[in-house]
Amino acid sequence: MIHHANRVRPNPSGLKVGGHQASSASMVSIMTSLWFGQLRPGDRVSVKPHASPVLHAINYLLGELDEKYLTTLREFGGLQSYPSRTKDPDPVDYSTGSVGIGATAPIWGAIARRFVDTRIGSTGTGRQYSLVGDAELDEGAVWEAILDPSVAELGEIVWIVDLNRQSLDRVVPKIATGRLESMFSAAGWQVITVKFGALLESLFTRPGGSALRTRILDMPNPEYQRLLRCTAEQVRTRLPGQGPDAAAIGSLIAGLDDDTLLRAIRNLGGHDLDALRAAYGQIDDTRPTVIIAYTIKGRGLPTQGHPQNHSSLLTVDQYKQLAVELGMDPANPWSRFDPDSTAGRVCTASAQRLKRDPVELATPPAVPADMGRTPSGTSTTQTALGRVLLDLSRQAPDAAQRVVTVSPDVSSSTNLAGWLNKVGVWSPNERRNWFADDAETIMHWREKPTGQHMELGIAETNLVGLMGELGATWSRWGQPLFPIGVMYDPFVERALEPWSYGIYGGGQSILVGTPSGVTLAAEGGAHQSIKTPSIGLEQPGCISYEPAFAIDVEWTLLSCISRLGRPDGSSSYLRLSTRPVDQTFAAVPTDPAARERRRRQVVAGAYALRHVERAAVTLVGMGAVVIETLAAADRLVEQGIAADVVCVTSPGLLFEAMQARRGLADRPSWILDQVFPADRAAPMVTVLDGHPHTLAFLTGINNVRGAALGVSKFGQAGSLDDVYRYHGIDTDSIVRAALDIVD
Repeated sequence: MIHHANRVRPNPSGLKVGGHQASSASMVSIMTSLWFGQLRPGDRVSVKPHASPVLHAINYLLGELDEKYLTTLREFGGLQSYPSRTKDPDPVDYSTGSVGIGATAPIWGAIARRFVDTRIGSTGTGRQYSLVGDAELDEGAVWEAILDPSVAELGEIVWIVDLNRQSLDRVVPKIATGRLESMFSAAGWQVITVKFGALLESLFTRPGGSALRTRILDMPNPEYQRLLRCTAEQVRTRLPGQGPDAAAIGSLIAGLDDDTLLRAIRNLGGHDLDALRAAYGQIDDTRPTVIIAYTIKGRGLPTQGHPQNHSSLLTVDQYKQLAVELGMDPANPWSRFDPDSTAGRVCTASAQRLKRDPVELATPPAVPADMGRTPSGTSTTQTALGRVLLDLSRQAPDAAQRVVTVSPDVSSSTNLAGWLNKVGVWSPNERRNWFADDAETIMHWREKPTGQHMELGIAETNLVGLMGELGATWSRWGQPLFPIGVMYDPFVERALEPWSYGIYGGGQSILVGTPSGVTLAAEGGAHQSIKTPSIGLEQPGCISYEPAFAIDVEWTLLSCISRLGRPDGSSSYLRLSTRPVDQTFAAVPTDPAARERRRRQVVAGAYALRHVERAAVTLVGMGAVVIETLAAADRLVEQGIAADVVCVTSPGLLFEAMQARRGLADRPSWILDQVFPADRAAPMVTVLDGHPHTLAFLTGINNVRGAALGVSKFGQAGSLDDVYRYHGIDTDSIVRAALDIVD
């Protein structure tokens, strides 16, 4: 497949197509042993990204992929560069392609499956396999996942590490297998190491064999890799080394013919089907297991063991020679095995064994659009989050039972305590709450398999990885969940890539960033998010909101939940604040029809907070700074300048509405006519607690003059007034900007 994509298929642009022949070759034996002997229908496998051609080849042999796709690797509309659940035409259990994300996904998939089993109904049984390249273990998030306390209780997790000792650019000099074994073992994992194949193991039993074993294990990785590039004569010279056992090793290999010697030095356990089968037979399903399999990158190819073989491609002559060695016709590489041959019968039997029943998608329970309550007094949008979840549990229990909240050790500081007390904390096994009888304990940490809140410690990457898998249960097992993850908004950028990748893989979830912006004044610049409103605007597969009032939180959150767990669904991002706001400023209509109109506008992206006769300027605010926006409008009126005030809840939806109006998107655009009608067009000042470009495009709705206020530099600690003034988003700044564009 890789050869055809690069050497045969026309490439008018001349740009590199690419592929990873060497990385695929190191995984062939492992994947063959799994699919054609080990896996069962309920098992799921995350395949390391660069081995995607092996997965497609296996699916083809099992009858799960049409031959027409084999020539389309990395072609538009064809087989993807890396396994994709949503874009590939054949079965893919986990989307992979970004280092570390695919590796840990089966852990979160196991948790998601258990949650569905205990809360909703049985999903059957099965292991969650992860095929991991050894270089992926450099990724810190991998170890955050491995060390999480709950993971040690997940016996269905099996990792197989492709230990080929190479990364993209080099032979890794110091992959210490013993250290890896100790680290996994310390985290409570079962460790199985598959080092050598049958040929080497037999040589180890001969005189000098013990010395040979020690020599191979102790030699540096680059030295071993160099042996793979040597002739038999060179191996006889280099392999014994200079140590005290050199003579014994030399004597042992002197009795081997050249072919046997070269096969022996390449006879690692990750390429021995019997050794791999024996390892699978040792798996202890009471705890997670890691199988560390010694392999050769590029095994069987002319490039095997070369330090720069990662992206190297076989020449046409090398390809033809490989076909000869394998007994294949290079002009007809796609032929399947004869159905009556041994291999053909194995393929047929494996296809029958692995056949899965079609997933029947359950319809998500109805989510109310409006709880009917109008918040009063002073409150924050962050506080409203917990209140909405509690209201949902009372008014729509069927929907509420599918809600699962996730946070990285910030449950209490993000106002989830009431919800957590009601639903409990999820744990693989029930644990005693030793503070249950402590009268001063306000938040009760009751851990049990039926809990609906999950906490992963301070590990935002893992949090969103879990959210992605919780949000994919609708497509994996037909049962939708409503995952809502909460983290401090400044850390959304840290978690963005894995969350975005989860969305790409079909995981639908709600990410809540709170508290947000420079409104978190006293925490200083390091804890003040600037770019996150732009992230919400730009993230594909996601609708973002920054509500200003508690009622806006309710309406937008309920709308976001209703979009989860369905084929046409989407993820959402809410940016909330800890700033106390007088809720009467929301001016929620009392008439039912007018209230519903306001709700629809809030969900669609914006609404008018104040309309005046013949407005000279339109002030557009979002989130926490709507209060300053209203105050600025009052100040302008005192100077005889009439100002409309618009509250934006979703810049992204407004931008899509503009695109739709221009014929560039298939979205409704009615919200623009209702909130920004052409007959009320006036110069515009936009203001938000975030980067000003997020709202700057709004002047283009009616092509008016504008000024965009916001945060474009690192923050300072201080009072709210001082910090707002420093960034030019205070009332004075809004008034000055309005006067400038009106004049």
